[in-house]
Amino acid sequence: MLDDIRLLDSGRFELVQALREIILGLAPSVSEEVKYGGLLFSSGKPFCGIFSYTKHVSLEFGEGASLPDAFKVLEGAGKFRRHIKLLSVEDIRGKHVRDYLVLALGLAAEP
Repeated sequence: MLDDIRLLDSGRFELVQALREIILGLAPSVSEEVKYGGLLFSSGKPFCGIFSYTKHVSLEFGEGASLPDAFKVLEGAGKFRRHIKLLSVEDIRGKHVRDYLVLALGLAAEP
């Protein structure tokens, strides 16, 4: 899957790789699997996923509606899911992605 993204769009590949590094670096318990056309990350239970689209990358949170949205970057209006749409590596810092990942990981760790 990563090779496909690399061949199609080097910018999106760089963005996906940067996200993967942050997520996998959050805790030794974080695991990654290819599923549903994207990359899913778990620590005990799933807490986020990366999905590459034609013009952007989406960082998705299955329990995103439960996350505080201090920076007002979460999108979506479903009962549970929320996502952050990313167009460039700079968006990772600009949209405070790491803060949301830490919150999502903490939520996954709750009993």
